[in-house]
Amino acid sequence: MGRIGARLRHSAAAVTLKRMSNATRKRRPWNDKESSTQIVLLGTGTPGPDPARSGPATAIIVNGTPYLVDFGPGVVRRAAAAYQRGMTAFGPGVSGLRTVFLTHLHADHTAGYPDLILTTWIMGRKGPLEVYGPKGIEAMTKHVLQAWEVDIANRLHGMEKAPRSGYGVNPHEIMPGRIYTDANIRVTAFPVNHGELDDAFGFRLEAVDKTIVISGDTAPTPTLIENCNNCDVLIHEAYSLQTYRKVSRKWQAYRRKYHTSSRELAELANEVKPGLLVLYHRANPGGGTGIANLEDVLLDEIRELYKGDVVTGHDLDVL
Repeated sequence: MGRIGARLRHSAAAVTLKRMSNATRKRRPWNDKESSTQIVLLGTGTPGPDPARSGPATAIIVNGTPYLVDFGPGVVRRAAAAYQRGMTAFGPGVSGLRTVFLTHLHADHTAGYPDLILTTWIMGRKGPLEVYGPKGIEAMTKHVLQAWEVDIANRLHGMEKAPRSGYGVNPHEIMPGRIYTDANIRVTAFPVNHGELDDAFGFRLEAVDKTIVISGDTAPTPTLIENCNNCDVLIHEAYSLQTYRKVSRKWQAYRRKYHTSSRELAELANEVKPGLLVLYHRANPGGGTGIANLEDVLLDEIRELYKGDVVTGHDLDVL
């Protein structure tokens, strides 16, 4: 067991969550053609404005119903692009998105919120969004609707006569544990370690044919072992040690407190053995635009220590 793996397993902070037993569900290959569950990476970026990578956003489509995790900048345009590529579950104008989960309140994960609320309504959504997120999502929702109250009033009472129900949002502030269940999926939130941010979560999403874990932004934390063990797909953030060595001590300390290094992620993957490890949110705090943050460097660092299936995620990848 690696140093990080041992620290995670034996930490007193470990949380035991009731979940589907892997002993009773034979794991399919992550790319099983008969699987009805699809993962669409709508945004794989960071706070940096990379034109090739929108802000973090991941869609899980089960039996034709889309579920969204995070809504970074560009989320609606990426979902529209996925629709044009055949992911029809999003609906024309992305009006099919109704159920949303948020890992934490940082801007790179939430800056697409007004777009998600308003554009999908303008384009035909007739029912409210159901949004499950940390403490503060109620206040954020209220302020977004207030900020666009002139637009909303005009569309409701002007010539458009847009449906009142369509711009509505029902925010649900969550705690660790089971937060959502329907006929397609059940979702468990677990706390992660994102520095001084008190309310940050990862999610375990379980469909009949596939279990997917999304880390959110986090340093190594014991709850990931508890929730990722033998999952089908683990989507996890990381930073490379090459970039870590080039930033100041302040930013090295920041990375250790807020994010996960390539070595730490490799040790985690060796511990939990996901069917597929997907790298996203390739963090480079303190690096700015002056320190190259190459995806192949991060991938190679992980492959040196982890021999399972691992890929770098790109916007609009479908898994």
